[in-house]
Amino acid sequence: MGNRRRAAGRGRTRPAVLGGLIAVAVGGAAFGAYSLFGGGAAADDRTATTAKHQAIKTGPLSAAEVRTTAAGFLTAWGAGKTADAAALTDDPSAAKTALTGFGKDARITLQTLTPGKRSGDSVPFTVKGTVTYKGKSKPLSYASEVTVVRRTEDGVPLVGWQPSVVHPDLKDGDKLVTGEAGTPPVKALDRDGGELTTAAYPSLGTVLDGLREKYGKKAGGTAGIELRVVRKAAAKGEDKESDKTLVTLSKGTPGTVKTTLDPGLQAEAEKQVAKKSRASVTLIRPSTGEILAVANSSHGFNTAFQGSLAPGSTMKIVTSSLLIDKGLASADKQHPCPKYVTYGGWKFQNDDKFEIENGTFKASFARSCNTAFISQAKKLDDDDLTQQAQQVFGLGMDNWAIGVPSFDGSVPVQSAAQMAASLIGQGGVRMNPLNMASVVATAKTGTFHQPYLVSPEVDNRTLAKASRSLSSSTQSQLRELLQYTAAAGTAAEAMSGLGPDYGAKTGSAEVDNQKEPNGWFTAWKGDLAGAGVVVAGGHGGDSAGPIVAALLKAGS
Repeated sequence: MGNRRRAAGRGRTRPAVLGGLIAVAVGGAAFGAYSLFGGGAAADDRTATTAKHQAIKTGPLSAAEVRTTAAGFLTAWGAGKTADAAALTDDPSAAKTALTGFGKDARITLQTLTPGKRSGDSVPFTVKGTVTYKGKSKPLSYASEVTVVRRTEDGVPLVGWQPSVVHPDLKDGDKLVTGEAGTPPVKALDRDGGELTTAAYPSLGTVLDGLREKYGKKAGGTAGIELRVVRKAAAKGEDKESDKTLVTLSKGTPGTVKTTLDPGLQAEAEKQVAKKSRASVTLIRPSTGEILAVANSSHGFNTAFQGSLAPGSTMKIVTSSLLIDKGLASADKQHPCPKYVTYGGWKFQNDDKFEIENGTFKASFARSCNTAFISQAKKLDDDDLTQQAQQVFGLGMDNWAIGVPSFDGSVPVQSAAQMAASLIGQGGVRMNPLNMASVVATAKTGTFHQPYLVSPEVDNRTLAKASRSLSSSTQSQLRELLQYTAAAGTAAEAMSGLGPDYGAKTGSAEVDNQKEPNGWFTAWKGDLAGAGVVVAGGHGGDSAGPIVAALLKAGS
């Protein structure tokens, strides 16, 4: 009778099988399921012994291997057997640390881990649990997935470890932590005193997170209790991505931070980028550097401020200023624009292989002639473009302090073909819409004004400065180039009706393994300057141009 009772007991704790996968209930059932799939040290020893006498399995994973491995991992994790679960991954040490922290640091008690339908080598699953801290609790539910891989040395299928297995917002070095928030919440205001929320402005989530991280302790608020993603410490010279709140157990008292954002222009920016799947835009005031609007189609990353993309021909603004300074080009003088130019072993060409015979530099700029710039590479030193970008346009020195994390552009010193490619915004040059809005603003005013989202008077921080301004001659010619491009060049269609105090430059940046280039557009009208990019958008005048032009029109 005793043996029959024990057998019956085991039957009651057996996990339910749904669609070939196990619905893992935390507790005895979870352990039963794990034992079923060969988990535990004893099973590992038996497997290792048997493996010595078997050929190493190779090739694609079978559906059964994927389901079994995923179910075993989820069951062990659900049962609190973190060491056993970690042993079923290809990085047991990292997995054990993360899974242990899930309960210890994040203070999450699991209720269920429910697998979904297998898709190839991956199995999605849903997590349901409770977050508890000092008597306060909140439910937690989210989806993640595991991907199974085959270990090369012995063919054993294992969970390919990624921090995102624990939570989809986790990246390498990040942690889930529940406790008093490291920074109090902030109430961010626009320039008119209205509150900025993601309900009104969906793409401002990363900006609001950044404002809280920087100003939460200075704005007079008190911290609440939260489950949040704590990002890894930033390496020297890098911006740390903002922490992210996942569950609020108790709200703190917010402090107040006023920004330079214009509510009408911000609404227009949100509207414009929503028309494209991967668009970003920034609008600033050239005379001061105030940021008036920022928006991204994708709300998970602030490409407008933190993106690092080749800017294509919009970089020709910086290059033109360099060539004019050195006497290698002049707006109304003849300048070569052949079909092809070879430099450093690379053959460069223009879009559709056009050429301009006996044309001026202004005509080459307006038509975006690549060879007009590449042809001058042999007369330049390797660091000339880098020095021009830093000294005149304030780029690439990692010293902008806009109020939230930002990438300040990069124009590295390069040689041979890569140096030539940099002249047309390819090679190692990297920018984002904030950088390029600043570039066209500097061309308009003649002097770099570091963009900012929060006035430096709020925290007495020092804004970056450039070591020199454009000479009056170079500035005058640069404005002429940009005005002509807006009136009669590649930017004319987008800028129609916005003159005469305007200027623009288009760009198309080629990206490896991407069918269409990234489309760029940067322009000014009056005391407004903007820039946008549409990833894989094609020609910048057609893709990013209407977005930027709409903002310039709305602000006029």
